[in-house]
Amino acid sequence: MEDFTTLQVVWFVLISVLWIGYFILEGFDFGVGILMKALGRDENEKRAILHTIGPVWDGNEVWLLVAGGATFAAFPEWYSTLFSGFYLALFVILVALIVRNVGFEFWGKRDSKAWRNGWEWCILLGSAVPALLWGVAWANIIGGTPINAEAEYTGNFFDLLSAYTLLGGLATLAIFFAHGAIFLEMRTDGVVNQRVRSVAAKAMPVAVVIPAAFLVWTVAAQDPVEPVSAVLAGLAVLALLAATLVNARSATRAFVATTLGIVTFFSAIFVDLFPNTMVSSTSSAFDMTLNFSSSSDYTLTVMTVVAALLVPVVLAYQAWTYWVFRRRLSAEDFGDVKTPLDLLDERKREGGDGKGTDPGSGQQPASP
Repeated sequence: MEDFTTLQVVWFVLISVLWIGYFILEGFDFGVGILMKALGRDENEKRAILHTIGPVWDGNEVWLLVAGGATFAAFPEWYSTLFSGFYLALFVILVALIVRNVGFEFWGKRDSKAWRNGWEWCILLGSAVPALLWGVAWANIIGGTPINAEAEYTGNFFDLLSAYTLLGGLATLAIFFAHGAIFLEMRTDGVVNQRVRSVAAKAMPVAVVIPAAFLVWTVAAQDPVEPVSAVLAGLAVLALLAATLVNARSATRAFVATTLGIVTFFSAIFVDLFPNTMVSSTSSAFDMTLNFSSSSDYTLTVMTVVAALLVPVVLAYQAWTYWVFRRRLSAEDFGDVKTPLDLLDERKREGGDGKGTDPGSGQQPASP
């Protein structure tokens, strides 16, 4: 095994945390986007669903930007091989995210059923495609891709698709779908809440079985078996099973359980990957290690100081945002609402404090 430094390990862990944070936060965004069209039966119901993530979805995507930027700065060889080899797949993810985000912005811009229906399909597909392809991508990273001695990807797009990687994609899609359904349970009220409870009850068993199958396959392919990864895989299945069992009694506890499921699911993947950054299916001699992929110690030191100063500020701000917009929403909240600011004004007129609304997001302004 090739030697690696403490700073290299620290930044591998930090990048893992950034990716896991992204999947926790953007995971329920994906689920809400997929469910919005099916659960909302009229304009106000759909608006209530979109407003549950309206103030936070763009902040959640920042985690992806930071994870990519940190990978580029800390492990440039990893970034180079990953983004060149997976170029088409990552381009598809990027386009899907752009289409979804434009859908958030434009859905309420015109009082037209056809207009809204078109953007609803954009939101649905723009949420489902990344939820699937992120799992495919990480299954390839740990399962191995054709990389030569110069750390260059020698395959094509279709080499990324196999039974194992597609199962990984279905696993993340199932988890994010259920995670989003339970998030909606916590954030909605009335008839929308009743519908999403039924959906979550059906989605959770699927979110246990498919990820469990993928993790079993992952652990079975390890040679030798990595004990920590195997334990984390088992904990992931138990957390998702716990979410299934407690969801009928408490959506909040179920959401905590799915969050723990995502943490342990991806932790098992990162532990399996360590101390490599990319695994070569061509030859184990071509595996990219931390030491091979890393920037200089000076660069990692500077990055560590900057991260120590700024990351707590970012986390505090994001936590404050979730606290401000914490109240449940229902279709009845949007009867006379024309813009997100109107929703805040209406709550103030009723004697509320406006918390739980999304006046500052501007993501889905309502039409008359």
